[in-house]
Amino acid sequence: MNRSESRYHDWLEARGRTGLLRALSNAIPHAPGHVSFGGAQFVNFSGNDYLGLSRCPKLVERGQDWAGRYGAGSGASRLVTGNLDLFEALERKVAAFKQMPAALVMASGFQTNAAVLQALLDKQVLGEDPIVFADRLNHASMHFGCQAAGVRQQRYRHCDVAHLASLLTKSESVSRPKFILTESVFSMDGDVAPMEELARLAREYDATLVCDDAHATGVLGDKGKGLSDGAHIAIGTFSKAMGSYGAYVACSETVRDYLVNRCSGLIYSTALPPPVLGAIDASLDIIAGLEDERAHVAALARRFRKEATDQGFDTGTSATQIVPLIVGEADAALALSGQLKDEGYWANAIRPPTVPNGTARLRLAFSAAHTKGQVDGLLDVLPVKLSQKQAVPV
Repeated sequence: MNRSESRYHDWLEARGRTGLLRALSNAIPHAPGHVSFGGAQFVNFSGNDYLGLSRCPKLVERGQDWAGRYGAGSGASRLVTGNLDLFEALERKVAAFKQMPAALVMASGFQTNAAVLQALLDKQVLGEDPIVFADRLNHASMHFGCQAAGVRQQRYRHCDVAHLASLLTKSESVSRPKFILTESVFSMDGDVAPMEELARLAREYDATLVCDDAHATGVLGDKGKGLSDGAHIAIGTFSKAMGSYGAYVACSETVRDYLVNRCSGLIYSTALPPPVLGAIDASLDIIAGLEDERAHVAALARRFRKEATDQGFDTGTSATQIVPLIVGEADAALALSGQLKDEGYWANAIRPPTVPNGTARLRLAFSAAHTKGQVDGLLDVLPVKLSQKQAVPV
């Protein structure tokens, strides 16, 4: 073991002592809402398949069809020979779905956030350093994109419009380009950004509003279009409620053309393969009609929030299909996760640095594939009351 590897080993050991070590578990998916690990089957409350579309026959069939017609892979980046004629029609569908002038389809949500923000915040192109205002609980990929661009974020308190307005006011006389970065639904808390007020501030202070709409796309908003209304640029994924893989940027024609020329994640990445494009295409065809499924998910999450809160759990400010059970320390979250797994429910512990210190939790995600009986079963096996040592005051 050389010197650097020895230090990696020491770091891993230290993580293990504090309950923060992570490891991969081999999953075998079953019917939507179920998963197997180590030969045991669980009801899956940790996935992001919010509408149960990952096993939808229409998505599978179109993916298979496009694989048969176009092959298993695209073979190159989109600026070489990978820009299959499938992309143009698909991106028109995405733009119409998001009610934006244009769209680009890219590889993954993390890559898209990171690469698009790096390109948008390029000080060489902008001619000066941009001023970036970011919700302090934005996804790691957004912070990574800012880092890659070499810009310093001014982080406003989570969903605190007044704090953001005060920061904007301080920079009102500065002519540098301004950006506001937010998620629409925050992935670890399940709460919703005040998009209407953020859009108003963006107009008032001539700022570009960029919204990560990943956890709203498909499952929230009018006909599942998400909650990014008012944003100049919306970024989202097809890997959650849309049941497939990949990501999109919905924007103006000018921004699209700029990204084609400047966004490293598009320029240097192999284009998505035809089977994935087929599944995306099918999901866009059916998503608007899934009103009953969206209502079912919302009802399950509402029921769970109420009952869990009545049992003494802290579910934070969740208002969506994502419901955290905030228990405080990493060991407490691991212990609760283990208890639920013993009862047949898969609910992963989320620990720092993914969430702030002292807010370790189980992140429960509800799906149209879940039944009321499964949610009631989960509630039945929750500890009646968290111990004082574990609980975070509500």
